[in-house]
Amino acid sequence: MIKIITDSTCDIDAKLLEQYDIAVVPCYIIWGKEQYLDRVTMTPQEFYERIENDPQQPTTSQPTIEDFCRAYEHAIEKGATEIVCITISSAMSGTFQMASTAAKMVGVPVHVVDSKGNTMMLGWQVIAAARAVEAGKSVEEVLQAVEAVHQRVVLYVGLDTISYLARGGRIGDAINWLSNTLSIKPLVAVSRETGKVTPVALYRTHKAVVEGLYKKFTNAIGQQVGKLHIAVMHGNALEEAEKLAARLREELKPVELFINITGPVLGLHTGPGALALCGYAEA
Repeated sequence: MIKIITDSTCDIDAKLLEQYDIAVVPCYIIWGKEQYLDRVTMTPQEFYERIENDPQQPTTSQPTIEDFCRAYEHAIEKGATEIVCITISSAMSGTFQMASTAAKMVGVPVHVVDSKGNTMMLGWQVIAAARAVEAGKSVEEVLQAVEAVHQRVVLYVGLDTISYLARGGRIGDAINWLSNTLSIKPLVAVSRETGKVTPVALYRTHKAVVEGLYKKFTNAIGQQVGKLHIAVMHGNALEEAEKLAARLREELKPVELFINITGPVLGLHTGPGALALCGYAEA
């Protein structure tokens, strides 16, 4: 039996995780002297509400080697003879390294895959793996299914503010001051080749960045031929996410479309009000 494991940055809806029996190793959220487990002892909603009102900046931390060992051993206890573990991009986190080290410490083969993405860029690869397992595929075919999605998935993120990037030390104070003074709204993407965040464009208004997000995403995914799978992610901005989803359903007619809230690992840097579109067309 093949077991699929991932980390909590995947942002897959809980119902899908349960449906496909996907195990999730949670990341850590550290707020001062307090430590929380992502989506276990702190929900994304609680995270966004607190980050808007708490002047103290939280940090996040990857799962430990021991966390992955426990997840692998639990899978083995449930009958797993092989494990496929897909993680957040190694360019963004040390999670892949932790999972890879732990893989050498258990008694069954563990195939650790660097998704070169986060949120549903990772999530779509995990879902593809789980569906391949459900279809009775071999581990080689499961890994091929993951790679097929990785080669086609696109992710764009529109930020309502740049201040959370600044609070996290990702940009200089001068750039932060200038961006906030001019109300600049950045649009970024994640490269599936490097697994790194890349700047795409800057906009002056929230409406403009949302429209830019929509156009960049639909142009990118429109170049692919096949049935569309799309996720709309949001930083506690469900109403806007639903509007984007309705527009995507009408114009692109995807075979499936999910809406979910972005977790703390991404939300720490993108902040409340951010919107993301992620999807791919079947090969």
